[in-house]
Amino acid sequence: MTISVLAVDDSRTMRDMIKLALENSGFELHVAEDGQKGLETLDTIAPDVIITDINMPLLDGFGFIDAVRERPENEHTPILVLTTENSDDLKARARDAGATGWIVKPFAQDKLIKALKMVAG
Repeated sequence: MTISVLAVDDSRTMRDMIKLALENSGFELHVAEDGQKGLETLDTIAPDVIITDINMPLLDGFGFIDAVRERPENEHTPILVLTTENSDDLKARARDAGATGWIVKPFAQDKLIKALKMVAG
């Protein structure tokens, strides 16, 4: 089974790193460069898992998570936060918004793949 992933991050380098990590591991990857583009992408795909950064222009990760959770079709889609931030307050805020998990950048490829497979079931 192919796992469909939407990765939302304003860093092109990070999007490329996620692509490299996932492209040969049986994932179908879609990318967006900010939360607004991520929502637009969700209008056309139904990912099994979403990865989002927190600090992004136009619509940050918290706003993106809130908007995703307001969509009935995505209210249970797992969302992993992938960010350089590591404070307990931000983790709690993301969890309260509806995030499923938290991964700190830089990430280990095998840990990201394991986390995605775990939350996708």
